[in-house]
Amino acid sequence: MKQILIDGLRLEYRDIPATVDGRPPLVLLHEGLGCVAMWRDFPEQLATATGCRVMVYSRPGYGHSDPHPAARTPRYMHREGEEILPALLAGLGIERPILIGHSDGGSIALICAGKFPDLPAGLVVMAPHEFVEAETLSGIRAAREFWQTSDWPQKLGRYHRDVQQVFSDWNDCWLSAAFREWNIEDYLPSIRCPVLAIQGWDDEYATMRQIDVIAERVHDSELLKLHDCGHTPQRDQTAVVLAAISRLVDAVASVRQP
Repeated sequence: MKQILIDGLRLEYRDIPATVDGRPPLVLLHEGLGCVAMWRDFPEQLATATGCRVMVYSRPGYGHSDPHPAARTPRYMHREGEEILPALLAGLGIERPILIGHSDGGSIALICAGKFPDLPAGLVVMAPHEFVEAETLSGIRAAREFWQTSDWPQKLGRYHRDVQQVFSDWNDCWLSAAFREWNIEDYLPSIRCPVLAIQGWDDEYATMRQIDVIAERVHDSELLKLHDCGHTPQRDQTAVVLAAISRLVDAVASVRQP
């Protein structure tokens, strides 16, 4: 696994080279309990389907990246989208990527695109959050109970250097009283690139309102609502998701041509 030093922290990443010229680079942003390895073979499938360069990394504290020295606050996704992600892209020489984010990663992508409208060429957000719903909190409470009563810590521990810290940072922050007012809807009107928002009807952490608000506030947006799909569209409906992303890549690549 490769590493890069960003803001004094070593972050692990994988970088799959492009096989087709003139295609935008794709950058994958993982969920609240994810990391590079937990994308499984999706990066390779994406590279094969699109011909694009695909870069995937683990945020500070996840996988085998260095932990962030500061305590987590309700603005942890703002820090990732406004500070760490832009620095990482600059460090790897990635310009005008399509950001592909899942769950927390989708929210981070939206924050980055709202703060820096000229940075991404496109966004794909799968099961993103823009505000806190009762359904979200219910799902996170259920996750805490499952964590305490199952072998989930051992299974997830295969992927993270400090699995208990990964889970506690995510679960405790989302269930804290300070997080109830978390909201990033104000970032949406500033987004200038095309956005593909994907969500499953069976998502245990959110309602369709989470992507409907994107359609209402982002001019160039498309919604993909999937049946037989929970919180992980890239696993539950892989072929459909790959086809939809490929269409967005084709559209962005056509605009990039001289």
